[in-house]
Formats: sequence, C-alpha cells, structure tokens
Amino acid sequence: MKRFWLLTVLVLLLAACGGAAQEATLPEERLGDAHLSLPDTVDVETVAEVRERDDVLVLDVREQWEYDEGHIPGVTLMPMAKVSQRLDEIPADKTVIVTCRSGNRSGQVADYLRQQGFDNVHNMDGGILAWEAAGYDVER
Repeated sequence: MKRFWLLTVLVLLLAACGGAAQEATLPEERLGDAHLSLPDTVDVETVAEVRERDDVLVLDVREQWEYDEGHIPGVTLMPMAKVSQRLDEIPADKTVIVTCRSGNRSGQVADYLRQQGFDNVHNMDGGILAWEAAGYDVER
C-alpha cells in the first residue's frame, strides 16, 4: 500500500513539474520576430495569439461543407485531398498551422508537409472543436 501511494505521489509530482516547465515558456518567448519557434502541435490559445501575423498561414484541411458550417476567421481552406496538388500555394517562408475538425486530418497533413520539405508546419490540437470550446470566434 505504501508503494502505491509513493508511486501516486511521484507520478503527480512529475506531471506537475512537466506542466510547470511548459507554462514557464511565455508566449512572448516562443514568438520571436524572425521565425516562430513552436512545437509540432500547438494549442488553440497559441493559434489565437499568432493567426493574424503576416508570417503565419492557418490552413483548414476540412471539406467545403465543413468549412461552411463554421471556420476560424481568416483561415485558408485547402481540403486534405487537394493538398498534394496545391503545394505551390503553401508558402515556405511562413509558419503554417494546419487545422481540421478534431486535429486528426490536420496532423496527417502536417506530417505530409514535413515529408515534402516544409520545416515550419504545426498541427492545431483539437481542431475547430477545441477552438469553439475555448470560446473563440467562428465565421459561418
């Protein structure tokens, strides 16, 4: 029983330390002027902070009908099935944040773009569902 509690406390401490380390990196420190230094997967709060920058492209890879039901204002629509045919439309000199409904398709597209040589591509965790749940504006 002692081992169980000791293990539980250890796990909680490790989780707390990991969360604290992540919070210690302030958005201002992550968002330099020259190039955004973001992890492969970003949260909706980060996307909300950077989406209107000139050096950022938010790419929605859902289908047209999904986009029409609600999308992040200013996002660029490029359905997943068309990405390989439209690579030349994705700027290599900008930070690209890919989004979809839940983060699954956008994760696949982000991986594909990295395989094609893009080194500035990030997946928005949770997609439009997380965006709406966080209370951010949605255009319809």
